[in-house]
Amino acid sequence: MSESGAAMSSNRPYLLRAINEWINDNGMTPYLLVDAERDGVQVPASAVKDGRVVLNIAPRAVAQLLIDNREVRFMARFGGVSQAVIVPMPAVLAIYAQETGQGMMLPDDGIEPSDGPDDTGPGPGPDSGGDPPKRSHLRVVK
Repeated sequence: MSESGAAMSSNRPYLLRAINEWINDNGMTPYLLVDAERDGVQVPASAVKDGRVVLNIAPRAVAQLLIDNREVRFMARFGGVSQAVIVPMPAVLAIYAQETGQGMMLPDDGIEPSDGPDDTGPGPGPDSGGDPPKRSHLRVVK
């Protein structure tokens, strides 16, 4: 059991993978809404509108899809040219089914991405001079 107030890894990649699986299992097309102005986002500039880009990540639309705890990475065709796409996890704003709009806006948890729960390292302790632990907050997203 973890101690109260212990730092946890971001839940964003876990939610993203789960909603992607759910959309695919229902025969729908998963789309990502991405903040294209975030550091590390690699998408064709021609696909960006108003600082955002919508990406189709359906298995029939992409190759080599990887959704790990740091980023979403895949190969896709833009204007007939195959290109690598890289989206750091904090840049993913939402995932939804193109056909129905059902999905989820991902929470901005303020946690830097890591490779996994064991990769986060120790958080600031009471004697470390770091920031005090943040209080839990839940927000209803409609």
